[in-house]
Amino acid sequence: MQELIFETMESYNNYINAVTKGSLEIADKLRAENLEEALPMIKDFSEGLLWLIDVNQKLFNLGYSAQLEMDDVQEYLIEINDGLQNKDYVLVADMFEYEILPYFEQLEQYTF
Repeated sequence: MQELIFETMESYNNYINAVTKGSLEIADKLRAENLEEALPMIKDFSEGLLWLIDVNQKLFNLGYSAQLEMDDVQEYLIEINDGLQNKDYVLVADMFEYEILPYFEQLEQYTF
């Protein structure tokens, strides 16, 4: 069981690192109006955040905690959705570069 927990923590930490890299890439693609590549990346990002929330909750139930705040993540998803519905891709790009990227850069990772 402990090995599974550590593997999950490692996957969680790896995804956090991927978010920081991917956020800037998404922002660049949105600003270049490359929606064919940006929109699937945003979908993957959203699905990844839901996975992080799920993992975070399960690890919390086992006595481990991280800084990921579900309210922050939910707010990001709502703002992204609103921006995409309004086709305000510059706003969404700015969110990825100036809000989401710094948030995940400072996020504490699991240690084991």
